[in-house]
Amino acid sequence: MSEKRVLFVEYPKCSTCRKAKRWLDEQGIAYEDRHIVEDRPSAGELATWQQASGLPVRRFFNTSGRLYRELGVKARLDEGMGDQEAFDLLASDGMLVKRPLVIGEGFVLVGFREQAWADALL
Repeated sequence: MSEKRVLFVEYPKCSTCRKAKRWLDEQGIAYEDRHIVEDRPSAGELATWQQASGLPVRRFFNTSGRLYRELGVKARLDEGMGDQEAFDLLASDGMLVKRPLVIGEGFVLVGFREQAWADALL
């Protein structure tokens, strides 16, 4: 049983988010739940999380989402979209953000990969 409390940013209808939430519950990990569409992350939060994650900003985009394709985000990133522009775009609609996100003290996890979550949270 972990004593860590994390922020869990999710879209409740997302099957991967539901699976990740179930995993957190099974591990007894305390979390604050945040709906990624109703309570969108700000550009500032996203910038902070991206820095803490050590991942490139493009890893924060939901590349399988309809909006990502409609807005031509891949091409824009490939053409050299700057980080601030990317954070502003991500903050404009929660459906653009890869989910789920887990934000804890000193770490940020993007997407649900059970082993990575176990390494960080257990």
